[in-house]
Amino acid sequence: MSPLVFVFFLWFPYAYSDQHYNAPVKQINRVPRSTIEIRGGPDSLVWVVQLSDLHFSVFHPERAIDFERIVGPALALIRPSLVMITGDLTDGKSKDLLTMKQNEEEWEEYRKVMENVIKRSGLGNEVFYDLRGNHDKFGVPVVGGDFDFFNKYSMNGVLRRKGNVYSITLQKNGWKYLFVGFDSTMGVGLRGPTNLFGHPTDLILADLDSELSQWDSVSNKSITKIAFGHFPLSFSAATDLGKSLKDVFLKHSISAYLCGHLHTRFGKNLKRHHISGYPSHEYIQLNMHQGNLQSIEHGKNCSNEDQPFKEFWEWEMGDWRKSRIMRIVAIDHGHVSFLDLDLTRGIKKTIILVTFPVDSRFMQRVLSQYQFECQSLDTSSYDRVRALIFSETEVLSVVVRIYDSNSGKFELVFEENMRKDDGSQSWGDLYSVPWNWRAFVDPSPNRFWLQIEANDTSGGSTVSQLRPFSLNGLSARVKWQLKEVFVMGCQWSSLYHPMLWSTIVFLLLSMLLPKLLFILGKHHYIDKTLSFQLNTRDVWKGLFKGLWLALVGLSKSTPLWITTLTYLLYLLFFPWIYGQVFTETGTIGSLTYRGWMLYSPGSEKVMYVGVPDVMVIILPHLIYVLLPTMFISGALAAEKAAYRTHYLLQSGKKNDDVIYEASKKKVVYPKLCSLSCLGKWRWVRKLLIVVCILILWKHYKHCRALFKAYEMNPFLHSFTYCFSIPFLLTYAIYQTRDG
Repeated sequence: MSPLVFVFFLWFPYAYSDQHYNAPVKQINRVPRSTIEIRGGPDSLVWVVQLSDLHFSVFHPERAIDFERIVGPALALIRPSLVMITGDLTDGKSKDLLTMKQNEEEWEEYRKVMENVIKRSGLGNEVFYDLRGNHDKFGVPVVGGDFDFFNKYSMNGVLRRKGNVYSITLQKNGWKYLFVGFDSTMGVGLRGPTNLFGHPTDLILADLDSELSQWDSVSNKSITKIAFGHFPLSFSAATDLGKSLKDVFLKHSISAYLCGHLHTRFGKNLKRHHISGYPSHEYIQLNMHQGNLQSIEHGKNCSNEDQPFKEFWEWEMGDWRKSRIMRIVAIDHGHVSFLDLDLTRGIKKTIILVTFPVDSRFMQRVLSQYQFECQSLDTSSYDRVRALIFSETEVLSVVVRIYDSNSGKFELVFEENMRKDDGSQSWGDLYSVPWNWRAFVDPSPNRFWLQIEANDTSGGSTVSQLRPFSLNGLSARVKWQLKEVFVMGCQWSSLYHPMLWSTIVFLLLSMLLPKLLFILGKHHYIDKTLSFQLNTRDVWKGLFKGLWLALVGLSKSTPLWITTLTYLLYLLFFPWIYGQVFTETGTIGSLTYRGWMLYSPGSEKVMYVGVPDVMVIILPHLIYVLLPTMFISGALAAEKAAYRTHYLLQSGKKNDDVIYEASKKKVVYPKLCSLSCLGKWRWVRKLLIVVCILILWKHYKHCRALFKAYEMNPFLHSFTYCFSIPFLLTYAIYQTRDG
């Protein structure tokens, strides 16, 4: 077989692919504002509910059934002032999870279930706000078009909230609680899997900035700002001007950003603290808290009216899809706390949410400390321990207990009965008890721990989570697990291009450097490399030698080297695949490492959509398929050369002679290893062939997923991508056969 055959493989899909199509893009950016006056209930206290990632699916009806059965009664019990559903309302996936586009039947079910939930909850539909997630944008070519089912069936769509950014202000006793939601799904809703990231535009950031500043003329002490959206910041791209959501959130020092998207399978501690003075697009954050506490302490300046640092919390919540999670967020005199409820076994009879003191692990890290040290806070809200309690049955007693962990054991130091506030009789049950809060001010943010127990008339007892608290603004640190660092700490939109070009440069250097040594006349060095000792005590040194040997073997096999390099260059300059990118049929897009190549409507101007989303196809193919293919091909070539050397040595050649075979133009160095290792070389080849099969299997799975996802014909739309790797490995095995 000749590399010329491979060139035909590269040309074939390009010649038979239709690149011309229209992809209309439409964005609506009106900004509705809503103000809700909260009457009744405890003073200076409101609470809201967040749900996320419902993933209603025709193949999993239990998700919608449980939602209607559990959420309606739960909301009737909790009676929040606002209900936020932060994206992925429907699943949009086929039964095998490979085809990802809109399914109107799922949207009809969502609308029906929401109507029943609203009816059973007793809340008005005006308090429900739902957002698009990436699943709700799978295959949507244009907002407001025939396949934009969110616009037709969602709460925001039915109530004609036609905006990418909108705000709700809850007003109560002079306090304002500003909630700003936004839709940052990509303007052109590509099918999955290349629809994974949030894509806020500069216009969305401008609208977001405007909404967050609408009450800035009012005293900051009476305003709490919270933003909510679908995508965590680690999965949100920067705008065309290089701006990010983090920039806007820090500018306004919001209390929290509530989001979803990641699900609990990546961890239950997906929270992240952001602080000013650090790069907006840093690549990796290894722990939950950004910045150094010591540097923050030195930054205090009490003569300044503004705190020296700006900050906010990012709180990703679990999903309804499998985990059945509901979140309650409470704001008590500006102190923000939350409770995530696991509803897999239904609604709990009694729910306890401590509103003060707040959990020291998730408190405002800079502002609280600054206010305490500079004595700029109103300590009137510190004089009582407070907790919201929602119960289906009458609560007989509520007890608060505080433990001191200074000795290494939890020692009870405070125990008192809590009483229900008079203002709680008509709207929410707030229990409180006076305490000497100054006695619990301590340099350690996790010395004192608090727990509340509620007993009801049914004889049941409910205990809140034991958690640390801090009153002087010092926050306790929480370590991420590795998978939590992976999804929350890595800024993937910033990492894509460095990872892409690092991989490409590594691939090119790995091929060109050994070849360059050969061209420059280093035949002696190249050939001697093939005679390295297999046995070595240094594992890493042996591994490095083995990889270098594979690269040398690849450079020695000129046809194989040219074929591999040609395929790599093809991936840089030509489309990888062609496929259906929208729900509607007949629209073909072409995938490159720069994104999906589309043509603007009414013109031949090319635009690239879906960056960095395409990284889920580009990087796995380069790292997990092409890179091992290159090394295994070279290893096969090197194994053949080494085996031939041993064969010639055992044929009676002198050990100390250099053997020249002029007719074949080959150079062989004698005595490479002992006789005992001679028989192992063919086993090495068999092992390499097994690795080839594993690579082919992984590549087949990638190709099969793409066939399903984009409904493409592998021979017409992805010939090069699908068949080049099998060709390369087969060619390598054929070229290095016996004989």
